[in-house]
Amino acid sequence: MSLLFSPRNIGPLTLRNRVIIAPMCQYSAIDGVPQPWHAQHLGKMAISGAAAVIVEATGVEAAGRITPDDVGLWNDAQADAFADILKGIRTYSDTPIGVQLAHAGRKASTSAPWKGGGALAAEDGAWETYAPSALPFRDDWHTPIAMTEADMDRIVAAFADAARRADQAGFDFVELHAAHGYLLCEFLSPLSNQRTDAYGGSAENRARFPLRVAQAVRGAWPRTKALGARFNGSDWVEGGVALDEVTAFGQALHAIGYDYLHLTSGGNVPRAPIPGDQPGYQVAFAEAMKAAAPQATVMAVGLIFDPQQAEAIVASGQADLVAIARAALDDPNWPHHAAVALGASEDLPLQYQRAGKGAWPGYGRSV
Repeated sequence: MSLLFSPRNIGPLTLRNRVIIAPMCQYSAIDGVPQPWHAQHLGKMAISGAAAVIVEATGVEAAGRITPDDVGLWNDAQADAFADILKGIRTYSDTPIGVQLAHAGRKASTSAPWKGGGALAAEDGAWETYAPSALPFRDDWHTPIAMTEADMDRIVAAFADAARRADQAGFDFVELHAAHGYLLCEFLSPLSNQRTDAYGGSAENRARFPLRVAQAVRGAWPRTKALGARFNGSDWVEGGVALDEVTAFGQALHAIGYDYLHLTSGGNVPRAPIPGDQPGYQVAFAEAMKAAAPQATVMAVGLIFDPQQAEAIVASGQADLVAIARAALDDPNWPHHAAVALGASEDLPLQYQRAGKGAWPGYGRSV
């Protein structure tokens, strides 16, 4: 029996297997409103055979977008558009759909990767960015405003309001984004947080604002639905966030009622020496989190593309769940194919079963 393809609960949500589609920015929204592209992307992932799908980083305020093309949940028009997409998916799939709530901090006001990926110019609609300290991500990026208490209050409220809109839109779970060099991650790392007040300095102080946000989201999100968080295990440079600080943050999230902890890394320092070409290069962070909080549900991610590799991660106890991202873009049926490789049920939609193993002589032969 495959453990990867066995059921698992995350809080009140029961998953049919342990494969999760991780958030992947599509940079295809208009004024924060998801478009038909998002409908087809999420619909495709919803019939992939994965246990759950997480919508890309979704801005909780306009200033928190990475790019002008990000989706958002800072107004009702955005929530209504997501509700329509989810309503359509529910006509053919019961796969749980979650949304990642995010604020880009000092990495906001940039262009999409295929538009250059750099800081927006004023004539292209650049906006003020916010961060724990007035330190730009790179010398040629915007210098952010060091956040005041009023800024913190506004952003805490924005996260809570976005969580309420996510509930109204019909999302099954929420993931809080505290990774990849975005705002909450910036507070957690001593490389980007050089404050001298109660929100900087010690690891406890650096976690203070992210935990305020986490508490607000927990208070706004129903206990009848699952809630998780994604955060960094490393900055991949000397002087960055320490692993014991990471696990302490995860333990604090677990203590206030977060149902899963999603470990990733990087994105807070440009050109950091990330070993992103090594399969499973981030799994050690999930393993450390699991060791520090055995009762927590922990998710691993990072160049996981081989079914046997994913099975071993779960079977060895390094993590409870495995997230895939670009593997699912490369092969939208990756979970179905992994199930076959591991001897589990293929679980194809009825409409696709004619192309399954044993039903089509070309199975596994296409390039």
